[in-house]
Amino acid sequence: MNVIETNGLGKRYGGTWALRECTLAVPTGHVAALVGPNGAGKTTLLNLAVGLAPPTAGAVTVLGGQPAGSSAALDGIAFVAQDTPLYQNLPAADLLHLTRNLSRRFDQPYARARLDELGIPLNRKAGKLSGGQQAQLALTLALARRPRLLVLDEPVAMLDPVARHDFMATVLAATAADGVSVLLSSHVLAELERVADYLILLARGQVQVTGRVDDLLAARHLASLEALALSYLREDPAEVTR
Repeated sequence: MNVIETNGLGKRYGGTWALRECTLAVPTGHVAALVGPNGAGKTTLLNLAVGLAPPTAGAVTVLGGQPAGSSAALDGIAFVAQDTPLYQNLPAADLLHLTRNLSRRFDQPYARARLDELGIPLNRKAGKLSGGQQAQLALTLALARRPRLLVLDEPVAMLDPVARHDFMATVLAATAADGVSVLLSSHVLAELERVADYLILLARGQVQVTGRVDDLLAARHLASLEALALSYLREDPAEVTR
């Protein structure tokens, strides 16, 4: 089963194509890394996959053929957007309550136990938490929905190395324990190298490389992956964290 499948998918904003002729199939059970320089179309692809925007061309389905944005699809997907957006004036307990009311399968005991394990007080407002704690709170809210697909858009870009490590360790634990499929967009190449077993490379709004990392290496695509890292450095050195 494919957790995400696209056919000729495209998105245009005005006269500019952010994504063009995107055709790919990501099998379930993987941590898939979505990589590419700024403006490559990564966030656009994620927004289309979770149903936050309609496509201009083509089609996208998730979770074995469910139309993106449909009720069945939304029930099985959790999304953590860039900068882990939270209601800054609400305490963690209220965010749990709000998310539980919006989700049919929200696991309240899991969420409370996880925040307690992380030392995140339920009565503290989200805006008063550290960056790492806010990221972990957002991830807890997502995982407590018991999704089949977890979509993460640049979740660790603003975190320090320790917080990045803790965040990604939680993601890997969820994939191992619950079989959650993950689609992860990030510029932090070192983290992607450590956790991802599937790769989607976007550049200039189009898919350049896609497949299992082991297969790509076995097929001598290593040079292409190394060229990708070099292209990051050439196009925008600030976007690479190693």
